[in-house]
Amino acid sequence: MQPFRVHTGRAAVLDRADVDTDQIVPAEHLKRIERTGFGPFLFAEWRKDPDFELNRPESRGATILLTGANFGSGSSREHAVWALEDAGFRAILAPSFADIFRNNCTKVGLLPVSLPEVTVRDLMDAVRSDLAVELTVDLEERTVRGGGVIASFDIDDFTRTRLLEGLDDIGLTLRHVDAIERFEASRQPWLPTV
Repeated sequence: MQPFRVHTGRAAVLDRADVDTDQIVPAEHLKRIERTGFGPFLFAEWRKDPDFELNRPESRGATILLTGANFGSGSSREHAVWALEDAGFRAILAPSFADIFRNNCTKVGLLPVSLPEVTVRDLMDAVRSDLAVELTVDLEERTVRGGGVIASFDIDDFTRTRLLEGLDDIGLTLRHVDAIERFEASRQPWLPTV
């Protein structure tokens, strides 16, 4: 997993609340067995509309998504997070997230940032009024800056450390490889090993 410390990039505005995981990546695209390659299916149904927010030229190359409350609700599919990551997004800023979606994000290094609704609205307005504006999401300082807005956000220390160090669940386990090897070496030979 790629560490997340400070990221500066252009933002795309998806001014919609209650975006569920089936809208993020429709179920018909879940036949792949890899974790990669889901980016082209991101918002597949909505992308059929030429006026869809992320089809607009100003959204191309965006690495930060600004969106409405309750983002990622619905099913627990990890594919939704994989699609966002594969499409190049590094952070999502919203007033709230579905819990499972938020956890899935942090397991792959995609940073979900909860901000007050008025702050998200101010950031959306700043991006819409100046298409060249970039936002900076600073996990080290726990701040978002850009377009004249400076906002702090909360994130628990454990998740923050995991993201800063780029540790997914396997990486966390491998931090204890010496203890695991000592334990395995001390087991009776007739017991199963891993």
